[in-house]
Amino acid sequence: MPELPEVETTRRGIAPHLQGQHITRVVIRERRLRWPIRADLPRLLRDQTVTAIHRRGKYLLLGLSEGTLIIHLGMSGSLRLVPAETPAQKHDHVDLVLGSGQCLRLRDPRRFGALLWTQADPYRHQLLRGLGPEPWDAGFNSDYLYRRAHGRRQAIKTYIMDARTVAGVGNIYASEALFAAGIHPARAAGRIARPRLELLRDSIRRILEQAVAAGGTTLRDFQDSEGRPGYFYRQLQVYGRAGQACTACGNEIARRIIGQRASYYCKHCQH
Repeated sequence: MPELPEVETTRRGIAPHLQGQHITRVVIRERRLRWPIRADLPRLLRDQTVTAIHRRGKYLLLGLSEGTLIIHLGMSGSLRLVPAETPAQKHDHVDLVLGSGQCLRLRDPRRFGALLWTQADPYRHQLLRGLGPEPWDAGFNSDYLYRRAHGRRQAIKTYIMDARTVAGVGNIYASEALFAAGIHPARAAGRIARPRLELLRDSIRRILEQAVAAGGTTLRDFQDSEGRPGYFYRQLQVYGRAGQACTACGNEIARRIIGQRASYYCKHCQH
């Protein structure tokens, strides 16, 4: 599933090509995504201009002259810029055709993504209004994490993956950040001291920054807006490495299900 670094990589890739562009046509080949694409979307978007491209958590916000298109890539979705005349493939569901002769093409094999139109404040949309701070927000600090975790028995990994705690920290990067901070993923969030939470905050930011710089992580089929894979998988220390040697101590990396998600960690380095 595309996580924050993959979505941010996509945003940075498409932004220079979309900013200020005029939408001449919208082609919908398949409306049945996670929520059905409204049938009148081609009429609503035609002749609008792209004014901004933002990211909130794992959502892309395509600002247009009369509203905002909220995009989620689901489990396997991707956005690519291709010449408008490029033949569509099986899972290419939507094209936003631009005045430049290119089109922004949504590909989503599993159809768990979303394409939603709003003319209201997008940050107040029901999908976004409950999100916690971004990892780089000033308010995402050890005081915030400590105060919010007080008395909780919830596993720290589940806690930081909760989008209400912090927006955009998914399974891969939660595992990697906890390893970097030396914190066992099953440890109760309410039993972690403030200095260790500060270290975790710093680790989350650093891991995400490194992942964005590497273009994200390709574990199945993520590719950026130009069809290139992400290369952060080469830097993974624990995720997907069960049974292999820890890069820090040489002990075996363990795998455990926490909050219904596979978690990877080193029993020796994380406590």
